[in-house]
Amino acid sequence: MRPLTSDLLLRAYAMGVFPMARSRDDPRLYWIDPEQRGILPLHAFHVPRSLRKTLRRNRFQITWNTAFTDVMHGCAAPAPGRDDTWINDEIVALFTELHQFGLAHSIETWADGRLVGGVYGLSLGAAFFGESMFSRTTDASKVALVHLVARLRKSGFMLLDTQFMTDHLQRFGAVEIPRQDFLRLLTRALDVPALLYRGAVSWTEAIS
Repeated sequence: MRPLTSDLLLRAYAMGVFPMARSRDDPRLYWIDPEQRGILPLHAFHVPRSLRKTLRRNRFQITWNTAFTDVMHGCAAPAPGRDDTWINDEIVALFTELHQFGLAHSIETWADGRLVGGVYGLSLGAAFFGESMFSRTTDASKVALVHLVARLRKSGFMLLDTQFMTDHLQRFGAVEIPRQDFLRLLTRALDVPALLYRGAVSWTEAIS
């Protein structure tokens, strides 16, 4: 079996395939290629009214790419209602390497100087593959997701892959599409060069 490298990982994502471990402590990775793929349409993104109130209050400080590995560890850690995760040490190492290459990114949510939430993923062309998010306080991960969408829209991205559909993501407008439809969207997005905007971005960019 060939060892998984960051180059092989990028090739897999470009074909619509991604790796997962069965548990945090399982050293093996399995390739996942869902028949139905979850996506968040960037120009049909919905921010629930109660979350808009939270965003307007500026309860959190938002940064990006300042604590990437910490966000990954937050996503991998057990949480209420989630005793285990699919993010093992190999995934952390591979994505940390891709972050160093400028391809994997994180949005961090802070409160009183403490990291309380975040989201991370991989960018290729104008496609962003959202991997996971975590929250240590109410709305922290949701706020991070809104800011991710705002930055992607500001940067001209075309596709936000969520891999699977969840009730949580559905509230933001996520939908499921067949594998072949996803691959068509992915092919178009990979042909478009896009770089994440480096300046300040308001959460209102997610809905404007």
